[in-house]
Amino acid sequence: MARRGHRPSQAPAGRPRFWGRHAVTAALANPERVVRKVWGTHEALAGMALPSTIQVTFAEVADLARLIPSDAPHQGMVAEVDPLEEIWLGDLMAHGEGDRRPLVVLDQVTDPHNVGAILRSAAAFGALGIVTQDRHAPPESGTVARAASGALEIVPWVRVVNLARSLDEIGEAGFWRIGLTGQAPRTLADTLGDQKTAIVLGAEGEGMRQNTEAHCDELAKLPISDAVESLNVSNAAAIALYAIVARG
Repeated sequence: MARRGHRPSQAPAGRPRFWGRHAVTAALANPERVVRKVWGTHEALAGMALPSTIQVTFAEVADLARLIPSDAPHQGMVAEVDPLEEIWLGDLMAHGEGDRRPLVVLDQVTDPHNVGAILRSAAAFGALGIVTQDRHAPPESGTVARAASGALEIVPWVRVVNLARSLDEIGEAGFWRIGLTGQAPRTLADTLGDQKTAIVLGAEGEGMRQNTEAHCDELAKLPISDAVESLNVSNAAAIALYAIVARG
């Protein structure tokens, strides 16, 4: 490990570093994930059967802190990984053909904490996957992985170039596309039917773009109190996914 006072080199471009027990162990358990390096304290790595193909370095807590953003809760372990291979929208929908698992579509949601939290909710409620626009979504990162608490490794994440065109493709695959907006006349419960559902959520603060709304089958709102103007997008996603799954 680097000497005290020396900052280790940054991760290679496009190769994120994950931190925290959930994120690192989930990456190690994912057969689709290539883990290049693991740093950790003796205590944190004790009892872990790490493959011989992974470069393992035992380190002090202070040294680990230099590998990642300041104040990141690493819990004694850090991993350097390759991003997962790209997933195509058509393949995802073909994989989910025949079941009613919901799909989550995010319109320019850029906060990595929110995307990570939505991945976690998607895993909790058995969503088919999430779809984001490639240019207006965060890349895989330690922040996303930490907020997802392992869900980044198990929930398919599709990145698309044109969200409107992808919504057309989702509709053609039999999904009823419901866009969440506080200005909608009906609640989500009123718009849910028996068909497969794709829930569409807009960016933090600004909501869905007009063109995105135009490619939804219906707009709906969550019945929240007048005491608050809106919900955080990750909270809204969790509530919407629960409502879809709970309809029976």
